[in-house]
Amino acid sequence: MSHPILQAEDVTKTFDGFRAINALNFYLFPGELRTVIGPNGAGKSTFFDLLTGRAKPDTGGIEYSPVPDTPATDLTKLNEYEIQRLGIGRKFQTPSVFAEHTVFTNLVLSLKGPRGVFASLFHRLDSAARDRLDALLKLVRLDDKRHWKAGLLSHGEKQWLEIGMLLASEPRVLLVDEPAAGMTDEETHRTGELLLSLAGKHSIVVVEHDMSFVKQISINGQVTVLHQGSVLCEGKFDDVQSHPKVREVYLGRGKN
Repeated sequence: MSHPILQAEDVTKTFDGFRAINALNFYLFPGELRTVIGPNGAGKSTFFDLLTGRAKPDTGGIEYSPVPDTPATDLTKLNEYEIQRLGIGRKFQTPSVFAEHTVFTNLVLSLKGPRGVFASLFHRLDSAARDRLDALLKLVRLDDKRHWKAGLLSHGEKQWLEIGMLLASEPRVLLVDEPAAGMTDEETHRTGELLLSLAGKHSIVVVEHDMSFVKQISINGQVTVLHQGSVLCEGKFDDVQSHPKVREVYLGRGKN
């Protein structure tokens, strides 16, 4: 088995006496698409906060190893922007796009590099960058709306644009928080197809509540169930869904 690209070991985080994360162990492998589920309060958002530097663990370690056989980076010692620059990108549940700029410009503003907003807007793109942005537009199915203002897109389209913006920054690891929330059934299915197409090229962790969506994107992957800040169980979707403890704490006792 390959070495984890991202690992958290014995991680604990407490807020005002409430233990949001409790001795958590988590291992993500290169190219893997992992889905994380759990009831409200299970620690999913805090887990993402710890991985991205928005919060720091009280105890335990979080390491990032993008290149095999090289020393791992201790993420607990880095700021949020430093972790992002390393190649760990996060998409929040609510899409955050530049509403008054075009779809294409949103992608330009997200390109990897130290440029600020002003410099990005007036930076002359070379042919390789334009080709990359064209490919991203096709990937997220917004090629025909490249000149639209982002604020005019549907909720689902804004989600796809933000995934495109995340990809423009060239991350190795994608942390995606409830991408199917508020989408139509068709948009949800398309989002699943998009994430599945990215697996292998990127290592992906998706937090989600929509179990139909979880089943779709976990067809070849693992599902991790969080409960009270710890890993309750991990495995294939059908095995996790039928696990007695999962049925009790998440899916509902006795639910078919």
